[in-house]
This record gives sequence, structure tokens and C-alpha cells, in this order.
Amino acid sequence: VSLYMTRELGPMITAIIVAGRSSSAFAAEIGSMKVSGEGDALTVMGFDPHAFLVLPKVIATLLVMPLLTLFSDIFAILGGLIVGVGVLDLTMHGYIDMTYETLTLFDVYWGIGKSVIFALMISWTGCLRGFQVSGGATAVGQAATSAVVTSIFIIILIDSIFAVLLTYWAPEQANFLM
Repeated sequence: VSLYMTRELGPMITAIIVAGRSSSAFAAEIGSMKVSGEGDALTVMGFDPHAFLVLPKVIATLLVMPLLTLFSDIFAILGGLIVGVGVLDLTMHGYIDMTYETLTLFDVYWGIGKSVIFALMISWTGCLRGFQVSGGATAVGQAATSAVVTSIFIIILIDSIFAVLLTYWAPEQANFLM
């Protein structure tokens, strides 16, 4: 439970949830601002709309995503403890000992590193789709949907690349996959 959650499922599930929530929100917010002319108003006032609208979203996502991933990991490991003790007749001490024996800091850092890359891609994709809006309210909805689909596709692609990197770059760390 601890290995799969910290390396794979924790960062990926968290990223998919954040992509569904935040990427669409970023695209819808920026897209509706673009449709209503607020982006042009920012330019007239001397602000760079890209820096003014994108940078706070990217920074916030980069800060929150690793924390959400850690919460996901902790609650999944605790859930595994409850199921292991309640259903599988494991002892609490045995489960905790095996978790400490199995889990390393590398595993936690690997998952957190993945979550940072996922956060960058989620925020970048949502903002990009928002700036690509042209037309009316229908285009804003399409941009929000496109942002979510693109973000999830990129998350799966990057996670696959990370799996290959782990297998060939640190095969002694990837032994749980075998």
C-alpha cells in the first residue's frame, strides 16, 4: 500500500482530481475574461495579462499539489491499516513495521516530484486553453472541457515516462514493479 500510494496512485489520482477541478476553472476564468474583453483592459492598464493571470495560478498549484499528494498518501496508508487490521487480521504493529521497512524517503520524494511536474502541467494547460478561447460562452465551455481532457492525457503520459525512468535509471528502486 505504501509503495504504490507514494510512488504511483497518490500523485496520479490527486493530479486527476486537481485537473478536473482546477484546470477547467483556470480555462473558464481566463476564457471568460478574454471573451468579455477584460484581458484587453489589463493590457491597456499596463499589465501583462499572461503574467498577471497565469503566474499566481501556477504558483498556487505548485504549492498545493505536493501537499494534497502527501495527504492522499497518508490517508491511503491509514486506510490500508484499517482494512489490514479489521478485515485481513493483521496486527497494527506488524502493518506499521512493514510500512517502515518497505517505504523509503526516495519513494516519498519520487511521488512529490511527480506531483510538482503534474501541477505545472495542469496549471499550464488550463491557462493555455483559456487564452485560446475565441467566440462566446460556448467556446469557454469547450475550452474548460478541453483543458481537463488535455491535462489528464498529459498526466498519464508523464506518469508513463516516470515509470520508464524509474525502471532504467534506478532499477534497484523499481523492484516493487517486478
